[in-house]
Amino acid sequence: MPRRLSFDIFCRVIDNFGDIGVCWRLSRQLALTHDVRLWVDDLHSFARIEPAVSSGAAQQTIERVRVLHWVAHMPLPEPQQVVIEAFACDPPADFIQKMALAGSLWINLEYLSAEPWVESFHALPSPQASGVRKAFFFPGFTPGTGGLLREDGLTAERDAWQTNPQARAELLRDLRVASTSIASVDAGALLIMLFCYANAPATQLLAALQASGREALVLVPAGVCPGLARGRHGQIDVQEIPFVSQHDFDRLLWSCDLNCVRGEDSLVRALWAGKPLLWHIYPQDDEAHLHKLDAWLACSPFSGMVQQAIRHWNDGNIACFAPAMSQALQGNDWNAWKTQSARWSDKLASQPDLASSLVDFCLKYSVKAK
Repeated sequence: MPRRLSFDIFCRVIDNFGDIGVCWRLSRQLALTHDVRLWVDDLHSFARIEPAVSSGAAQQTIERVRVLHWVAHMPLPEPQQVVIEAFACDPPADFIQKMALAGSLWINLEYLSAEPWVESFHALPSPQASGVRKAFFFPGFTPGTGGLLREDGLTAERDAWQTNPQARAELLRDLRVASTSIASVDAGALLIMLFCYANAPATQLLAALQASGREALVLVPAGVCPGLARGRHGQIDVQEIPFVSQHDFDRLLWSCDLNCVRGEDSLVRALWAGKPLLWHIYPQDDEAHLHKLDAWLACSPFSGMVQQAIRHWNDGNIACFAPAMSQALQGNDWNAWKTQSARWSDKLASQPDLASSLVDFCLKYSVKAK
């Protein structure tokens, strides 16, 4: 008989889509072989990335996952065997008391980081006064961490998609991209996803593209980069597209030549695309995010020019970003960036995925399977 566990996953949507993006992917993957309840405080944001979500439902089941609208003073069911608090959102105090009585294992699923200390803290116990067993679980880029979210067969599905230009064209038509723009991409224009925070130097990205002499179609999800004018910018065409489901988001990343992504969930999905990317890391006080960015760049295979472009994409050094990016888009630098991206994706995919690592950890932590 297959080993079967039950999970409660708690998610608060803070100000973007990364938290619910990670939790929804994890929930769906676990629900293929386990029982999963996903607690979400903001169903409206959830519905932006999952069209099947009903934002007014107290409870609903989607793709085997039981989704609960997490509100104050709601009736609290008995806890599952494993309770996951995603990104420091504590379950309700009364629920924690129930966890102690039920003997649940409490997992603190942390943010993604490439900082060296992560391996030392991954899977460490966190003693609780309540007596609930609790442990840290860190996603990461090395075998000494919990790994990255990756569904079975994902890379094979990606490879099949990337050898099918007709599928790309159909996706772009569904996103209401102009037929003339699709034809230019088919003829060799760069296809670029621009999904970043508002403070990204987006106009300097267009300047770098123009300086490189490359024709490009830049796709911008609705509401992103509101200060960037849509339309023609010389040989660059900027078009707005609607928000899409996670399924279509993956395929959009697979279709693009350059993916400008933000936060955690989109970064991981861009890595699985195996294409050049610019990561816009979530900004933090005292520029703590830049230390995390430097740690990620240090573990990446990217050349010095590409690393300069990515860092200046984040640190506000606009004057240095455009020339570094322009150089990274040309000749040997661009070809090397493409090769490095594909190889790093394959290397990461050879490591255990996060959901499998999490289940193995829970079973070894004396959680009895049904």
